[in-house]
Amino acid sequence: MKKLFLSFIILSFSNILWAQQPVPQKPRIIISTDIGGTDPDDNQSMTHFLMYSNLFQTEGLISSPSYGDGTKKHIINMVDLYEKDLPKLQQHASGFPSAAYLRSISKQGRHGAAPYKGYASATEGSNWIVSCAKKKSAQALWILVWGGLEDVAQALHDAPEIQKNIKIYWIGGPNKKWSANSYAYIATNFPDLFFIEANTSYYGFFANNKTPDSLNNNLYSKLSIREAGFLGKDFNQYYKGQIKMGDTPSLLYMMDGNPDNPLRESWGGSFVPFKQSPRVIFTRNTNLQDTVAVCSVIEYHFKGPEINIHPDSACFTMTVSAKIGVQKWAGYYLGKGEYVIRYCPKQAESFNYSIASDIPNFPTHQGQMVVSNHWPGKPNTSDYRLGKNWYTDKPDIDLYNEQWQGAKTVQKWRNIALLDWTKRWEWLR
Repeated sequence: MKKLFLSFIILSFSNILWAQQPVPQKPRIIISTDIGGTDPDDNQSMTHFLMYSNLFQTEGLISSPSYGDGTKKHIINMVDLYEKDLPKLQQHASGFPSAAYLRSISKQGRHGAAPYKGYASATEGSNWIVSCAKKKSAQALWILVWGGLEDVAQALHDAPEIQKNIKIYWIGGPNKKWSANSYAYIATNFPDLFFIEANTSYYGFFANNKTPDSLNNNLYSKLSIREAGFLGKDFNQYYKGQIKMGDTPSLLYMMDGNPDNPLRESWGGSFVPFKQSPRVIFTRNTNLQDTVAVCSVIEYHFKGPEINIHPDSACFTMTVSAKIGVQKWAGYYLGKGEYVIRYCPKQAESFNYSIASDIPNFPTHQGQMVVSNHWPGKPNTSDYRLGKNWYTDKPDIDLYNEQWQGAKTVQKWRNIALLDWTKRWEWLR
């Protein structure tokens, strides 16, 4: 009966099924994930990856900055579950990598954010990116970044020649807030990099509107996963089984059509080129008359006491009060009494901030800011100038899902992508 129900649902979506296009060749990928950090949606997306890992030439799984307690061990834990389910997966499709292989390519990246300059020192993860990017191959190496860009920035700093061999799909948005310094380094120094910056499109994957109950975020685990296999039982640990999976669109993008063409319709979104990434510089306290585009890089520069610490040292804090709550961000000393901090707002809102330090005679600051809901917004003279291969969320008003720009380019394929995944959960029964 359950199989009949599944067949009925698939037939109901047959017009969408035709939209999936074959990928020209099995893509080379590295996943850089903040699994184990502040947001457990990476565990859900890692489950999805492992169950589809036969579709990729996976060359690395890197524990990227989690801004929490995430480590390589969190990747290994998921691979351990996959190993138990692997015999059942192999009964239905070939090409699944062994668990031993996946463990061998799991690497530790940087812990925490990079300093103001955007990089620090090499990590096991950044060195692995360089090593994989230098392999002789007719294909580019895709790096799917689910967290911070620190290991990518470090790899580019240490081996800038690899930029011609790699392509990036980055789940930005809130990750940009944590990774502002590394993003600034890459955008400034590598404008010719092939880079998809998905700041909001991915929200379409956890949009519930126009969704049958069986594919509803709150019911999918209960009705479709049903604790199938070891991975299915583990899935319920995260958000009580509710779907978030904000990083999964990067995988879906590699599973549908030619990933070298970001303009196309695809399960992982459709994007537009953009030439200027917004960067707004303030040398004063701001107020509600000041407006910036969502996901912009905001820089506050100000003067303070000259102190004897190493330049680019974190030495003050900006406390931001916004819809998400209160968060604290590190600011840096550049030398000669110059202080600076970067901040990237992730959603349209107004927020308050204050800046303070224990440094004697440090000038305290406070202010407000308005964030508009249209990325990248109007050009500024201080913007990062980008090359021809940078892409981002489509700005069309009719492609917004609620406040999320471009989200409908993912949402329109969400149901059929989940139906396809449902078939793989059946493999684990």
